[in-house]
Amino acid sequence: MSAAPLATARRATITDVAREAGTGKTSISRYLNGEMSVLSPELRARIEAAIQRLDYQPNQMARGLKRGRNRLIGMLLADLTNPYTVEVLQGVEAACHALGLMPLICHAANEVEMERRYLQLLTTYRVEGVIVNALGVREETLRPVGAGGIPVVLVDRSVDGLVTDMVGLDNRGAAELGTRHLLEKGFDDIWFVVQPFEQVSSRNLREAAFREVLGNNGNGNGKAHARGRTLVLNLGDPEAVQASLAELDRAIEAAAGVAGGVDRQARRTVAPGRRIALFAANAPVALCLALHLKARYGADWQTRAALLSIDDPEWAELTGVTTIRQPTYEIGYRAVEFLHERIEGVQTTARDCLLPGELIVRASTSG
Repeated sequence: MSAAPLATARRATITDVAREAGTGKTSISRYLNGEMSVLSPELRARIEAAIQRLDYQPNQMARGLKRGRNRLIGMLLADLTNPYTVEVLQGVEAACHALGLMPLICHAANEVEMERRYLQLLTTYRVEGVIVNALGVREETLRPVGAGGIPVVLVDRSVDGLVTDMVGLDNRGAAELGTRHLLEKGFDDIWFVVQPFEQVSSRNLREAAFREVLGNNGNGNGKAHARGRTLVLNLGDPEAVQASLAELDRAIEAAAGVAGGVDRQARRTVAPGRRIALFAANAPVALCLALHLKARYGADWQTRAALLSIDDPEWAELTGVTTIRQPTYEIGYRAVEFLHERIEGVQTTARDCLLPGELIVRASTSG
């Protein structure tokens, strides 16, 4: 004997409430919209009692669309597995709660095509605004959003050809802060390790600032220049990662004066006895470096190379890694505030809100 299918209780409608209260749907709509002055106290009491008896829940989406507002905003994220993104999202959610907005989160998983599809989808949901923290989004990808009159706020990245509000870290200042710290600590060779950066504005700014500080180091003080170089670590390509890490290993072992396995190029690049520091452009890069160095050199890997990272993940404190902490919560909160102002009709020139990073010095660079 087969079981009878479960019956789904029908949700009460505004028509049901009107029938229960003995009035028309117009009076119910006025009650729900807060127009109490046009309703008698007795009628208000009947409507309230009917809503409670029927457990009526208004369809907020339908009500919003009728008024041209639905309080939905979209948030397009490149990588929800990145601790930075999670922390920014916490600020976004807090600001949305305070301002009566509802975020619709779209995770593109670092796929440019998914970013395009999600932006198209957000326009069909008639969101009131969009916050974008994506990898490869371009002006032409965002054009359907802007053409629909939907405000856009970018997080930590600019888009060529797009003039809009942006909130994020002062990337240039953060890279300068970290590089100067390593120079002050007397490191001889500083490697800036970054994911492919040519098409990502935040990475590009950090790498350029690193090179600029190294280029200006030592002028006129009679001291030898510290040497710097950029190493690209493409985390999406395991073979390329292994090749980059092997290059780094050769330099570390040349600095330590290890005879075996050190090629001539490494000896020309890094002389024995020189102190090496690695400056990771973000937390995913720093974690890749830390795991590799620990696997290769053991628990005392930080005696081989210092490590500094932009971003301050929880594991950095456990391992004593120096970081530049981003104001992630504030970045997310301010992005929503900017978007809300645009939704409410604020007309100003495009604004850049660049927030400073905080240097957290730990054992990895103090030796």
